[in-house]
Amino acid sequence: MGVAKYVRDEKDAIKEVIYQSGIRVKTCYGPQDLDAVGFDYQKDLGDPGEFPFTRGIHPGGYRSRAWTTRQYTGFGTPEETNERFRWMISHGQTGLNVAFDLPTQMGLDSDDPRAEGEVGRVGMAVDSLRDFEIAFKGIPFDRIGSGLTINANATVMLAMYQAAAEKFGYAKEVISATPQNDILKEMVGRGAWIFPVEPAVRLVGDCIEYAAKELPRCNPVSVCGYHIRESGATPAQEIACALEIARAYIDNVAARGLSPEEFVGRFSFNLNVFGNLWEQVAKFRAARKLWARMLTEDYGVKNKKNLFLRGLFGGGGSGLTKEQPENNIIRSAYYALAAALGGAQTTALCSFDEAFTIPTPRAALLSLRTLEILMEEVGLRDTVDPLAGSYFVESITKQMEAKILEEMRRIQEMGGMVRAVAAGAIQREVSRQAYEFEKGLQNREIIKVGVNKYTEGEHPEVELHKYDEGWAKKQIKSLKALRKERNNREAVGTLKALKKSAAAGKNVMPGLVACCKAYATVGEMTGVFREVFGVWEEPSIF
Repeated sequence: MGVAKYVRDEKDAIKEVIYQSGIRVKTCYGPQDLDAVGFDYQKDLGDPGEFPFTRGIHPGGYRSRAWTTRQYTGFGTPEETNERFRWMISHGQTGLNVAFDLPTQMGLDSDDPRAEGEVGRVGMAVDSLRDFEIAFKGIPFDRIGSGLTINANATVMLAMYQAAAEKFGYAKEVISATPQNDILKEMVGRGAWIFPVEPAVRLVGDCIEYAAKELPRCNPVSVCGYHIRESGATPAQEIACALEIARAYIDNVAARGLSPEEFVGRFSFNLNVFGNLWEQVAKFRAARKLWARMLTEDYGVKNKKNLFLRGLFGGGGSGLTKEQPENNIIRSAYYALAAALGGAQTTALCSFDEAFTIPTPRAALLSLRTLEILMEEVGLRDTVDPLAGSYFVESITKQMEAKILEEMRRIQEMGGMVRAVAAGAIQREVSRQAYEFEKGLQNREIIKVGVNKYTEGEHPEVELHKYDEGWAKKQIKSLKALRKERNNREAVGTLKALKKSAAAGKNVMPGLVACCKAYATVGEMTGVFREVFGVWEEPSIF
């Protein structure tokens, strides 16, 4: 899997191994190495399903339940996306992970001039509740959970999901949705932000507060170390940033008068599996331990289930290559293995063609079958945490914990995650790490098979998922028809009420649900927030 520095002698023997987080790996490990890191069974490992949850959050591990499979899916118009949803579920997928196009992510209607060329290109185009009604037609809201991969206007999409479910006759109490809703990582690692930092964090808090009171089965935020890792952060920095981002959201909601005990149990995480196998496993085990400790020590959380680090370990997109693309099938299988050995509850695996395009049906099915082979054939459900007690794994897990804590202290010294992001400090550090990684590839300190070593052989062409220009025309035609057919007086009335709530500092979720039911558009609802909050100007990181 690479992403480690190997110092070799003239005969190509490995003299030294240094993981990306700075952990130096010995040639051989024994009991003395556990003593050296101060390993204590009860404090550092414990039993499966028991504090500090290093070995996983369920006593029976995968014996009691296999991991959920949620392949990232969505493109074109809602009709095409509904067809792919149904196809994936019919082939064994157990949850949805919805992709939205860039205009939707940025709060633009499909007929906005700024949306030209991007409607339906990298995800599903959504303009109103009507689109959700089409996309989720025939999907059992009470049995299939949906991840909504959107951030800047996650409040809009969660409100729309609730409105669609209620339109189909489901009570809001039974629906399960996980909007990504992590705007701080967008500002660090991906760029799909709209509003300034403080009001953007407030909107995240509105989602969390509303879900705690009205949507008991929804996970109102999925803290995404994933994208920070993809942007250049080390595995230790990925977890440190994720935990400090979570802290910022907890503090925002706690300041409203809610006890963390009331809402942290519905937090979820989206973590990356790209990198060295052993470093990834150590990262996941250390993350569970540190999350549980942070909640108990800093916030007084006592309910055992509220201490679980739950979420999706998946992706690994930055590990895929255009060179020798079929190698990505093997890479992805090892990424899935790392997720399983690390105790993932949910996995979404990047398909081998994602270095080029959104997945074709064939590639998406290969990824799903990869997860199912690991689940059913390889033996990963035989016993809980099979690596527990390994001198090597336990040693590097303790070292990973120390590296993460060191990075968390650095963020705290900057004034916390909100201040650090607003000042561009985290972005600056992640960009520096990305440069160092690329330099490592160029000088071959980091090996990438088919890219800078073993480059001989064929480079087969990949079948591309074709973008249909007709999707945009179809979507815009539907949007224009909606504006004529809806009750415009009702839509305008709900938008005015939303603006009043936003300006008064009230929770915007009830107003958004009303807007969605009146068929206000994504652009109209997001436009209200633009008027009230303004738009963020990103600080220079150079």
